[in-house]
Amino acid sequence: MPKPFSPAFPIRTARLILRPFTHDDLEELHVIRSLPEVARYVPWEPGDLEKTAKALEARIGQTTLTEENQPLTVAVEVAETGELIGDAMLFWVSEQHRCGEVGYVFHPAHHGRGYATETVMALLELGFDGLGLRRIIGRLDTRNEASARVLERVGMRREAHLVENELFKGEWTDEFVYAILRREWECR
Repeated sequence: MPKPFSPAFPIRTARLILRPFTHDDLEELHVIRSLPEVARYVPWEPGDLEKTAKALEARIGQTTLTEENQPLTVAVEVAETGELIGDAMLFWVSEQHRCGEVGYVFHPAHHGRGYATETVMALLELGFDGLGLRRIIGRLDTRNEASARVLERVGMRREAHLVENELFKGEWTDEFVYAILRREWECR
């Protein structure tokens, strides 16, 4: 596995630019992270500008993977307008098992346009072709039907339904685990 791994930014897809976060992203990121519907299925709550600034500062430094248990985070913007619409990550879960995980959040005004699918496709390519992973997973709250559809669209299969496995925001919740292997990715 290449170490350290840092993609050649920006990453361009058909309609998007995936790039490192900068301090200039604070206002737009805050708009996204302050919405209750964005935070519904993620392990953080909507917060004030100071909380967003702390989250942004962490993301600014997450552009290179040097060891397992690290995320590589990207700002997702619409190429045509330059508008920041999402926040995505490729997490390096295990070097030994060559496993990663994808995650993402998008502003609700941009749901239903295929942007999350396009972003996850780019993250899978980074994981398999760039980092040399063998398996990439996605985990989500079972109530998050839109996110499940995204993972299914990119070719991931549902491998597990974990029942009341996590105390999440004060309630016991179920979780789906999706996965795709490199050989499945290459055959798509």
